[in-house]
Amino acid sequence: MVLKEIPTESIVRPLGRNEVIGLLFRLTIFGAITYFTIKWMVDAIDPTRKQKVEAQKQAEKLMRQIGVQNIKLSEYEMSIAAHLVDPLSMQITWRDIAGLDEVITELKDTVILPVQKRHLFQGSRLLQPPKGVLLYGPPGCGKTLIAKATAKEAGFRFINLQPSTLTDKWYGESQKLAAAVFTLAVKLQPSIIFIDEIDSFLRSRSSNDHEATAMMKAQFMSLWDGLDTDYHCQVIIMGATNRPQDLDSAILRRMPTRFHINQPGLAQREQILNLILDNESVEESVDLSDIAQDTEGFSGSDLREMCRDAALLCVRDFVHTARNDSPTEDYIRPIQQSDLQKAVGKMRKSKSAAGQSPLMHIALD
Repeated sequence: MVLKEIPTESIVRPLGRNEVIGLLFRLTIFGAITYFTIKWMVDAIDPTRKQKVEAQKQAEKLMRQIGVQNIKLSEYEMSIAAHLVDPLSMQITWRDIAGLDEVITELKDTVILPVQKRHLFQGSRLLQPPKGVLLYGPPGCGKTLIAKATAKEAGFRFINLQPSTLTDKWYGESQKLAAAVFTLAVKLQPSIIFIDEIDSFLRSRSSNDHEATAMMKAQFMSLWDGLDTDYHCQVIIMGATNRPQDLDSAILRRMPTRFHINQPGLAQREQILNLILDNESVEESVDLSDIAQDTEGFSGSDLREMCRDAALLCVRDFVHTARNDSPTEDYIRPIQQSDLQKAVGKMRKSKSAAGQSPLMHIALD
């Protein structure tokens, strides 16, 4: 059998202009279909993809607001940076906190001063700012306010860390996010990593902990200790809790500076009431020292809510008078002593009912 030789030019020939355009068009369509198919598959596999993109946009916006430029952040650092708080945008200052003068003075001396006057403490390792600060005490006594005011007054970059930020459905991602918290804080130093209700995140470890949770806690504590390798690192982890007994002993060791924010005493309650009612319309005959004596056991949050109830009584009187078409001037009367006393009684009943709730006596095994 003899094979007939086929001329090469009949097999390979140059494509015409229209054929090249058609081929490129088909390749473009195929590439676009392939891209969107892969993107759809990735989005279907990772349902948090949209949230991550939104977090990245939020992080870039916040970074511009705080004046951070020319700093490259990883994908994980971007996820954490979405929880940055611009210190200049905070409205809380030391003047907005009453009854905690001793705590504020000690915070200024032990935390803020070593950062603002670094040149005075460069030769000492003992006088560096603490790596961990714990604010503990009953709820509603101003722990979160103190953390915000500290960041505001010191000019720290404030990372409001939520435990949910460090959780991810993929194995190993939580550890990378935990590492990103510290690398981001170092890049943005001086900075505060604030963890509200820290007991829910770093509670005592046990053999019943999930493997991913145990690894994340270990990673977090390991990186926390790593901050001690650089004595001039200006990163402070600040936690707030009303259940310090639930914290892991290793966490307590890493937070040597602790402040007990207790319920306000008589003089402190009077200071808080003066601060809350400072810009409100109050009759001159109101005796706040008498109200302070009647509010034994009230927290700062309780006092604020009590004053709000008293102000609402004035609004209700105005609305009731207007409905009855009675001749009245178009203004809301100032807060009177009787309004505050009624509000105290209402708040006391509310606190008493909460303490006697059946839910308080159910055993949570």
